[in-house]
Amino acid sequence: MLVLAIDTSTPAVTAGVVALDGDRVETRGERVTVDARAHGELITPHALAAAEAAGVSLKDLDAIVAGVGPGPFTGLRAGMATAAALGHALGLPVYPVCSLDALAADVTSADVTAEDSAFLVMTDARRREVYWAAYDADGQRTDGPHVQRPADVETDVKVAAGDGALLYGAVLDVQPIEPRFPSPAGLVKAARSALLAKEPPAPLTPLYLRRPDATEPAAPKRVTAP
Repeated sequence: MLVLAIDTSTPAVTAGVVALDGDRVETRGERVTVDARAHGELITPHALAAAEAAGVSLKDLDAIVAGVGPGPFTGLRAGMATAAALGHALGLPVYPVCSLDALAADVTSADVTAEDSAFLVMTDARRREVYWAAYDADGQRTDGPHVQRPADVETDVKVAAGDGALLYGAVLDVQPIEPRFPSPAGLVKAARSALLAKEPPAPLTPLYLRRPDATEPAAPKRVTAP
């Protein structure tokens, strides 16, 4: 099974073609650029370049996996809209994945934590906040996702993956570990059960966790008497 994986929930603009065969997950081609201002401009070219690097066309794909956050409003919707458009155009199912779960899948695959050790995943939420979730040693989410100031995160866990852990490790009193951003392979690992079972995908619902900065303007005040 060939899967296109897309994520724009972090400053990384990520796209990759991943082969899934049972428990075997192999990245065939990927393009990643860390640029928080270029999600909309780069995600489609990255998807096409990843397919070219994998030696396939988009018509050879069997499914699409999209990271649905949590993430900032503008960047997150760029990747989700691209995944939805490609799925519609190609007639492919699009599977949503919590982007923090994708990071957690890479943590457990790399075996970088101690045996039977819980860990956190934290990404930068801007506004001096983090998106975070807690996981057991098997990579199953046990708490979250949340958005909070680092100083307000209450946890006894001392190991955390994600760029948020790198930015605020001292405040959080945690040991930062790799990876920093969701990878195409991690996204597919997080969706593996649904992909292999060919389950109908859940709706593409973004995990914003807070209201967007932009709001509709209020009605103008009347300046003349009725």
